[in-house]
Amino acid sequence: MNNQQRPTLYLQPSVNTTTVVTTTTTTTTYAPIPLPSLPIPSSPKDPKVYPLLHAHLPKSLRQFPLLFPGGARATFRDGEVGEEEMPEEEELSSGDGWRQVKRGEGPDPPKEVGLVEAVERYGRKRTYSNENMMEGVETTGGFATHPPRKKAKSTPLPPLATQLNSAAPPSPLPSPHGSPPPPENIWPSAPPSGHSSPQPQAPIQPDTSLTTLLTLPSLLSHFSNLPPQLQSHVLLTFLRHSPLPVLRTLHSVLTSTLARDFLTLLPAELVSQILSYLTYSDLTRASRVSKTWRAIIDSDPVLWRDLLKSTNIWFDGHSENAFADAVLARRRREDLPLLGSLTLPHPYKMLLKSRHLSRMRWVNNQNPKHISFPAHGRAVVTCLIYSHGRIISASDDHSIHVYSPTTGEQLQALDGHEGGVWALAATKDTLVSGSTDRTVRIWDLSTGRCTHVFGGHTSTVRCLAIVKPEWIDVEHEGNIVTREKWPKRPLIVTGSRDHSLRVWTLPRPGDDEYRCYGADDTEVDPSEEEAEDNPYHRLHLTGHDHAVRALAARGRTLVSGSYDCTVRVWDIITGNCKWILVGHTQKGVFYLFAKMLLISYTLCLAVYSVVLDIHRNLACSGSMDSTVRVWNLSTGECQHTLNGHTSLVGLLGLSPSYLVSAAADSTLRVWNPDTGELCHTLAAHNGAITCFQHDEFKVLSGSDGTLKMWDIRDGSHVRDLLVDIVGVWQVVFEGRWCIAASNRADSTVLDVWDFGTDNDDGWVGEPPGGIYDEDEDEYDEEEDIEQAEVDDMEQDIGMAPSDTDDVDLEEAGMEEEDDDDDDDAWARRLSGPQASSSRQPASSHRSRRGRLLVAPKSGLGAGSSRPRTLPNIEETPTRPRVRHYGPRRR
Repeated sequence: MNNQQRPTLYLQPSVNTTTVVTTTTTTTTYAPIPLPSLPIPSSPKDPKVYPLLHAHLPKSLRQFPLLFPGGARATFRDGEVGEEEMPEEEELSSGDGWRQVKRGEGPDPPKEVGLVEAVERYGRKRTYSNENMMEGVETTGGFATHPPRKKAKSTPLPPLATQLNSAAPPSPLPSPHGSPPPPENIWPSAPPSGHSSPQPQAPIQPDTSLTTLLTLPSLLSHFSNLPPQLQSHVLLTFLRHSPLPVLRTLHSVLTSTLARDFLTLLPAELVSQILSYLTYSDLTRASRVSKTWRAIIDSDPVLWRDLLKSTNIWFDGHSENAFADAVLARRRREDLPLLGSLTLPHPYKMLLKSRHLSRMRWVNNQNPKHISFPAHGRAVVTCLIYSHGRIISASDDHSIHVYSPTTGEQLQALDGHEGGVWALAATKDTLVSGSTDRTVRIWDLSTGRCTHVFGGHTSTVRCLAIVKPEWIDVEHEGNIVTREKWPKRPLIVTGSRDHSLRVWTLPRPGDDEYRCYGADDTEVDPSEEEAEDNPYHRLHLTGHDHAVRALAARGRTLVSGSYDCTVRVWDIITGNCKWILVGHTQKGVFYLFAKMLLISYTLCLAVYSVVLDIHRNLACSGSMDSTVRVWNLSTGECQHTLNGHTSLVGLLGLSPSYLVSAAADSTLRVWNPDTGELCHTLAAHNGAITCFQHDEFKVLSGSDGTLKMWDIRDGSHVRDLLVDIVGVWQVVFEGRWCIAASNRADSTVLDVWDFGTDNDDGWVGEPPGGIYDEDEDEYDEEEDIEQAEVDDMEQDIGMAPSDTDDVDLEEAGMEEEDDDDDDDAWARRLSGPQASSSRQPASSHRSRRGRLLVAPKSGLGAGSSRPRTLPNIEETPTRPRVRHYGPRRR
């Protein structure tokens, strides 16, 4: 109880009934009786030593009724009882010309009578008959009596002491001489018992309850001055003589007040250590104890990191940090609390749940939700990606389609390319595509418009990647390593059959649109575009002697694999070629066929796939020589040569713990990328592996007629998702979703599986390669200024090429087949002689500059509806028209 608030005693109104001819009832309302307040401590008391000093008592101890002798009733209210706990006012009715009034309202509201005044009235009237009885006295009989002959003299009434003398306070404790003075010595005495009339009663007859309330401050002062041992003895004596209900009430107060939440009192390090002994299910139950516990458990990164490690789903640390950075970036973008919020747990907890579901649901859910729907007619699906809840597929029929994974509905049809689409990459609402029409197109997925068309490649754009800014370790002179963010803004890297790669700046939403020369003209070849006039073009990387078949890029590092059987490592900021990795020279079975059919030996050693790990600083390449090589990017040396496949290694996949290779020998092999050790051989297909994807738990692989799932940890076959079909073109998965493109009965079909349940809303998928789209689109404008200054300097010293540098190989008499519309033209050569193509004169030279559109007006930005016949230039996948450009930045 607050020392500044005084307890109060509320007397129940008394009723006086007087009977003459009629009965009159009078109700007297008494003013509250203020009781003595507790003494203020002479010195502040430590709440840790006196935990109950400011404890919040239950309502049953702060307001309770009292019954005094004679039937008088009162209510004790502690000073802590607030207005919010007072009885609610009852609603009053009203009508036309009338309203209900509350008790006590009206023209003559009853006047509250103080207790002292009521007692004085009692002293003056107690000798009269029933007509003269004092107000507020309730009679017990209804018969009449005669008044006495002489008026009795009233006994003097001592004042009611509410402030007692502290020197000699009355005490309810037993005195040496017996009980306390009887109430008759304090209050007026009753008339002689022989009086014939009913006598009025005093409004309150004091007893031990009232005496205790009045002497409570003095009693507390005496108790505070006792030594601790005696205090304990006194309290224990009281408790030993208390009934069970009293003990239960005290227990409820003491338990809630004296309880200590050790999680809030201990240091965070000890809390993490204690909670680390709990399992995931135990932590879930512990988080339901209180909001405080839930906030502590959910926001502890050490706890969830250790739990990830103990359950063997913590991998290299980089993938976990990338996941956490992506979650925090999304919260910043959505203006949500980052950490410590009750509804937003630490990203490691979300990762634990997602990986647990990925490990369990894909194996245990035997009946996932499954839908199938036709797509792209009968055409081959060349690219398939899943991005931000959208299925995006591309085909050799020149089309790009966007579908809903839940309904299979086609959301968008992106038309504009005039050749087969062989490369796709997406980030947020931006899609980048490369085609055999030699152009690179950028699409706005929110509207379906083609916003940019980049030209410059002189042959098929076979591969591309979007490079997002990320923190990497950069080594400087003197072996100094710094942590830097590269690139400063997103880039596009494209590889082509024209033996070169190009680096472009990824346009942001709202940037000026650009359409290359010939983008909307069916009679013009877009390969004649002067890419250096494109404001988004940055670098032209040359050096490969044959077509660029595969690439991978992260941070500042670009790795490209070519038909010239080499792997090149580039710096995509400066354009320098750091390493030329040569090693795929082993003669395989294709070499024998090539020798018999007089096919170039180098074509049989083509590098078909590359993967990159910037954290390990290594790259892997797969070749037609049936080997996989692991390269050290710091030294340029081959760390491991992985042998075992007997045919072309066309597909590679790299995760934190596993390197997976797929070959035309119908097998997949799982390797340890650090040691080069073979972990498992997945052999159950009957034909060449056409597609696959893996993570730390499973492998999905497609071949002729089947789509299989494997357990990557033990190499066992889990199940077949598709059987008895013609072929599987592509397969991708992320989180709970799996999408496959296959051929059935001369038609292309997309299958979608949902391995989640209705309670798996918190399942967040990890994208392949650990590349997330949750960055905040921030970049350093100073980098663009620096690049512009370098460009100007290069132009000043004459580094820019001229139009006269173009060399048309047609003039050299080199006539070979134009294989732009067929990616694997070399395979056809195994079954027949080469076919010569007709020669046509080169197109007339016009202005080769593209158009920068500040305010777009077109609807879809697509080209003419009439198919364009590409100029039949004299080039092949291994010998295209070449322009001798050096690395140039923009």
